[in-house]
Amino acid sequence: MRVQLGRAAAVAGAAAAVLAVPSPAAAHEKWFVENPGSYPTDWAFLLRPVTLGLVLAVVAVSVLWRWAALRWTNGPELPQLSPLGRLAPYVPRLLAVHLGVSLLAAAVSGHFLTHDLSVDGLTGGSALLLLEGALGIWFITGVRLRPAAIGLALAGPLALLLTGPVGLLSALDLLGVAVFLAFVPPSDAAFGRVEPTADALRRALLGLRLGAGGALITLAFAEKLANPALARETLRLFPQLDVFALVGIQVPADTFVAVAGATELLFGLLVISGALPQVAVLVAGIPFNATLLLFGGTELLGHLPVYGIFLTLIVYGSNRGTAPLVRWLPRPRRATAGPRTAEPALTA
Repeated sequence: MRVQLGRAAAVAGAAAAVLAVPSPAAAHEKWFVENPGSYPTDWAFLLRPVTLGLVLAVVAVSVLWRWAALRWTNGPELPQLSPLGRLAPYVPRLLAVHLGVSLLAAAVSGHFLTHDLSVDGLTGGSALLLLEGALGIWFITGVRLRPAAIGLALAGPLALLLTGPVGLLSALDLLGVAVFLAFVPPSDAAFGRVEPTADALRRALLGLRLGAGGALITLAFAEKLANPALARETLRLFPQLDVFALVGIQVPADTFVAVAGATELLFGLLVISGALPQVAVLVAGIPFNATLLLFGGTELLGHLPVYGIFLTLIVYGSNRGTAPLVRWLPRPRRATAGPRTAEPALTA
C-alpha cells in the first residue's frame, strides 16, 4: 500500500511540475496568420540566454523523465485508467478514422496533408487534392489499409516540393500514423479488431512517437524558437493566448514566445521518450484542447491526427501487456547464442 501511495504521489508530483509550466496555445501559427512565409527565420533568438536556458532545461527534464520512469515501473503508471487498455485491439481502426477525416477535410479546403500547405495556383494541385481525398476515404473505410499507409508515406515527400523541408517535417505526425498503420493495420474482424505481435507493435509505436514528436519539435522551432516574429504576430492577433496575462502576470512578448516554444519542445521530447505516457498525454492534452475554444473547427480538424496519436499512446499505455512497448527504444545489436523466437500476439 505504501509503495502504491508513493507511486501515486510521484505521478502527481510529475504532473504538477509540468502543469506548473504555463501551457501556451498549441495552435499552428501558420494556420491563422496571413502570409506566414513573410516572417524571417531568426536563429539569434534561440541563442538568447532566456531562450537557450529554457531549451536546455527542457532537454534535461526530458532525460530525467525517462530515467525516472525506467526505474519506477514497467506497467501503467496510473492504474485507475486501466479500463482504457481494453480498447487496445481497436486502436488501429480508431487511429485510421482520425487520419482519414483529417486528410479528407484538408483536401476539401484545398490543402495538402496539413492546413498550412496550400496548393492554390500549383500545377497539378487538383490531382494532389484528389489523391489526398481518396486516401482519406480509404482510411475511413478501414479496408486493407497497409497499401494506403504506404501510399501516404510515399506522398509525404511531395510536401518537400511544395514548401521545402520545414513543410515536410511539420507533417511528420501524419507520416508517423502511416508507419504505425503499415505495421499494425486494422483487420477484417469486427470493428477492425487486431492483436499484433509485440515486435510489430513496438516498432509501430516507435514510428508513431518519432513522427508525432518530430512534428511538435519542428513546430516549436519553425513557429516560435527560430521565428519569434511569427509568434509575436500571432500573439498580437490573439492576445487571449497569453496565459500569463490571464492570471494577472505581465511578461514581455519575447518571454512568452520562449516559454511557448520550450513547452512545445518539451511535449515533443516526452512523446518521443514514450515514458509515463498516461501522464504525458493528459498534460499535453490540456493546451491542445484549450485552443479549440478560440480556433474552432480549423483547429479540431487539423489536430485530429494528434488526437488520434494521443489516444493511441494512452490506450496502449493503460494496458498492462502493451505499456512496456510504448516506451521501447532500439538498442545496439548484440551477438546472440541462438536464433530469435517468434513473439506471441498481444491480448487486451
